[in-house]
Amino acid sequence: MDFNLEDLMAMAIDYAPKVLGAILMLIIGFWLAGWVTNMLKKMMAKRKLDNSVRPFLASLVNTGLKVLVLLSVAQMFGFETTSFVAILGALVFAIGMALQGSLGHFASGIMLLTFKPYLVGDLVNLAGNIGVVEEIGVFNTVLRTPDNKKVIIPNGVVTSGVIINISGQGEIRVDMTYGIGYTDNIDKARETIQQVADSCPNILREKPVDIFVSELADSSVNFVVRPWCKSENYWDVFFFMHENIKKAFDKEGVSIPFPQLDVHQK
Repeated sequence: MDFNLEDLMAMAIDYAPKVLGAILMLIIGFWLAGWVTNMLKKMMAKRKLDNSVRPFLASLVNTGLKVLVLLSVAQMFGFETTSFVAILGALVFAIGMALQGSLGHFASGIMLLTFKPYLVGDLVNLAGNIGVVEEIGVFNTVLRTPDNKKVIIPNGVVTSGVIINISGQGEIRVDMTYGIGYTDNIDKARETIQQVADSCPNILREKPVDIFVSELADSSVNFVVRPWCKSENYWDVFFFMHENIKKAFDKEGVSIPFPQLDVHQK
């Protein structure tokens, strides 16, 4: 098909407003997308949302807004975008179904990073695993157990169960149980335990140490011992008390019985 100058001029006149409008829409639309993204970043920073989540959410919103702008520009030139949107929706749905588990873990990670039931450095019990939180990602939480194992727990598993934050309050009570023989003196054993607790450098002095007889068991009289300490000193107090109470009981002649059965024959 041959075009003469008049036809070209007529086409230019017809399309010039659409082209100028499209350019203006692109400029204004992309500017608005950037402005909304910056506002979102400021809002997330104000609410102290985790740094690992901010870039992802900001990029997601920015990309979505720009796609809407491009679709609007396409409609200005007469392109039918309904089928394109339908295909895009079907593609997103298919990807979502394929990544259903990962998306669930991601959503759980966003919840954990937003509501902060625990922080890095807290001693927690997650899905039956006790350890110190080393990392909170958008898909997994990483724990370091007392025996120095690295445990990676999917965030969906974390949020679907009970979360126990052991040390997140700053101070923690260390619950321990010690048994003595039925022939041993209870008052002497209590005094010995108190002396060991007084010698522990990490036990908080402003809170009393509970030392109570908790049970008259089959082979022993059991004491429950409950000192308080800073959260980061939990294991130091736990191991100090166990070792030094054994030494103190040996020194004072207080026995630590083991399960046994006395048989009396007539």
